[in-house]
Amino acid sequence: MATDLYRRQALAALAGLGACVIAPRAAFANTGDRVHLAAAWEHQGSFHIGVLSTQDGAGQALQIHAVLEVPTRAHGLCVLPDGSVIATARRPGDWLVRWNPDRRAKPQWLWQDGGRSFNGHVLASADGQRLYTTETDAETGASWIVVRDARTLATAAAWPTHGIDAHELIWDLRTPHGGAPTLIVANGGVPTAPETGRVKRDLGRMDPSLVRLDARTGSLLGQWRLQDPRLSLRHLAWSPDGTALGIALQAEHDNPAVKNAAPVLALFDGTALRRVTAPEPAAPSLRGYGGSMAATPTGWAVSCPRAHGIATFSLQGDWQGLVPLPEVCPLAVRGGALWAGGLASSLQNAQVAAPLAHPHGAELQGARLDNHWVVLQG
Repeated sequence: MATDLYRRQALAALAGLGACVIAPRAAFANTGDRVHLAAAWEHQGSFHIGVLSTQDGAGQALQIHAVLEVPTRAHGLCVLPDGSVIATARRPGDWLVRWNPDRRAKPQWLWQDGGRSFNGHVLASADGQRLYTTETDAETGASWIVVRDARTLATAAAWPTHGIDAHELIWDLRTPHGGAPTLIVANGGVPTAPETGRVKRDLGRMDPSLVRLDARTGSLLGQWRLQDPRLSLRHLAWSPDGTALGIALQAEHDNPAVKNAAPVLALFDGTALRRVTAPEPAAPSLRGYGGSMAATPTGWAVSCPRAHGIATFSLQGDWQGLVPLPEVCPLAVRGGALWAGGLASSLQNAQVAAPLAHPHGAELQGARLDNHWVVLQG
């Protein structure tokens, strides 16, 4: 009974959160048929975060509604209850920013001092008062969850993730653990070194894992691994009913044929991890690379930019097909429908037989959207 109550409360919160805490001011909310998405992108060698906007319905252009140039490539995004956007640099990153799209205040920057680097993802507490970032120790390579005050960005706590290359983190919807909130963290497991940045080293030592942490103390509550250590766990999304967690995978095998045919999706039921495979004709075309991750009542969706399409599966893990979209990266869910961003256009309701296409406006021509965007909920 307690578990069911916890899950109902968590799902109710998730409906208002999306990928993070989302309750923005009316200026950027979805009113009527207007849609706003917080996003990150690169354009002609410069990097930006911003709010993109379009009208509901086919043929409506996706336009830049508000924009901030950032020093390097951004990755994960989070939107707080006051409408401010938290963005952090792609790993190994040295900056985090809190930005108000309506320009009520100047951007608030946080720079690493060299002791740790950001791993590209940030999560907020339900009340928007605390931020949780995945970070890597520059000296040891070990990964940490760093808890920060959302207002000042000051560090309040730091907990080990019991792995390396920690990437996305998400609130646990399955297990209450005595009513205490818990976090799920994907340790990507790819060894790197400070002096070589993103260069992958000694892949034979890969150790990807999924961990559950107590969100009050950081205590380890569980850790799970796939049998294949060359499958890096990256991005996370809950099924609509909160009973299964989907994990986007990125293969790091030495053999190109094995790497290309590797699965891009794993599922976690709270007690075990299992990989989900596409059928033989489709699997090699996915190139073993899963980008963003989302789930709707229709099923799981994994963006596969190297395959120029969205790999789709039923909620039970059955293959449904590849939805074509050149250089697709970000995925988000609005009203139960999947929104997917590509190079020259984006798709609304991407999992149906005839998705609605939104061409990118003039300012977005040639822009490359990063892995994530967040629907701003009204």
